[in-house]
Amino acid sequence: MHKDAIAELLEEKHQTLFNWLETHELEKWQTGPDGKWTTGQQALHLLQSIKPLNDAMSMPKFVLRYKFGKSNRAVRDYDAIVQRYQERLEGAKGMTFGPSQNMRVPNNEDKHYLLNRLKTENKKLQHKVKKWKDKDLDNLILPHPLMGKMPVRELVMWTAYHVEHHTQQLTEHY
Repeated sequence: MHKDAIAELLEEKHQTLFNWLETHELEKWQTGPDGKWTTGQQALHLLQSIKPLNDAMSMPKFVLRYKFGKSNRAVRDYDAIVQRYQERLEGAKGMTFGPSQNMRVPNNEDKHYLLNRLKTENKKLQHKVKKWKDKDLDNLILPHPLMGKMPVRELVMWTAYHVEHHTQQLTEHY
């Protein structure tokens, strides 16, 4: 997928999420289905997943190459990434990774802040994707807690799907 198309996909998926969250009743921000994250926790989780990617993409490329290495395979397409993620998610039923473990419940006052931060991080990521060279997007890899090491291009495409996945959960169950 071309980097301009990836940036457009990020915008589309995030905008759908933002539209839903902005019209979602504030009284429901701190609630969710039994045993599931609240609406606020879903938003916080998405922020916790995009922020480290932006931070990594702000680092010098040689640092990323030294720390994580280079890809030894061709980049997968969007559909293959989605399928692989769904398979991994199925295998990790009930497990939570990293900062999303024991996540606090954001209060109603946090809603505006979290949405603004998520909007900012989304715009940053779109900008970074467009700025990076194609060879760096394809060759540099970063770790994903569930999927393992992935080329940056794949990780950015996964980020777009990740937002869609959580938006779908929210619209169906909240």
